[in-house]
Amino acid sequence: MLGPNGAGKTTSISLMLGLRQPTAGQVRLFGLPPTDRRARSRCGVMLQESGTTSVLTVREIVDVFRVYYPAPLPAERAILMAGLTEQAAVRIGTLSGGQRQRLYFALAICGDPDILFLDEPTVGMDVEARRAFVTSIQTLAAAGKTIVFTSHYLREAEELARRIIVIDRGTVIADASPQELKSRVPGKKITLVAGRPFTGKDLEGLPARVISATGERASLLSNEPAAVLRELFRRGVDVVDLEVTGADLEEAFLALTRRAEAATP
Repeated sequence: MLGPNGAGKTTSISLMLGLRQPTAGQVRLFGLPPTDRRARSRCGVMLQESGTTSVLTVREIVDVFRVYYPAPLPAERAILMAGLTEQAAVRIGTLSGGQRQRLYFALAICGDPDILFLDEPTVGMDVEARRAFVTSIQTLAAAGKTIVFTSHYLREAEELARRIIVIDRGTVIADASPQELKSRVPGKKITLVAGRPFTGKDLEGLPARVISATGERASLLSNEPAAVLRELFRRGVDVVDLEVTGADLEEAFLALTRRAEAATP
């Protein structure tokens, strides 16, 4: 699930988990109310704000959480998937912020849940930890698990998601695969590096929408990339590096949320 801050992503997950009650309609998880123990025993959860005791070790807290589930994973397996094998005997209070995020992921998966809810799971993780997280998610998905996650890292969503729901101000404005969402954005993305910093006049009046322009680098979106380049050359812009690609998920997301904002009276 993607959406701007305050769009309703965390609220949606809270409703699906039974942490909040809907003001209208109903929520069902495995055909049951989300507060039903039979439904909860099949869920794993990693919320934005988590916390646990600091006096137990990583292995001890994973063992505590495992007993809540009918058929949990071996503790060593959950710890390995979270990338915490070397910290298994370390007290939680001494873990770094990124290691704590990995611990919360271990607690979310230790029950071998059928559905996993992850709310901004990689916030605070370093590059190596995020890469390990992506691998673990792909492994769980290949095993047939349903994974619902929110993220502000659009590259992460593009890499992992088979289905993306975009929410804006509590309303679903798109529900499709990443490929379908990207296909809704016309034109090509042009990324340029010039031999000197761009000026405002360099990019004015082009048959393109300027996405960003900082110093010598600029990104534009256009249905006529050849015409854009011809005009830049005519204006004397010395292009030293050039890339023309299809729109990515970030452009699709921005286009969708802009249209939703423009349609709001």
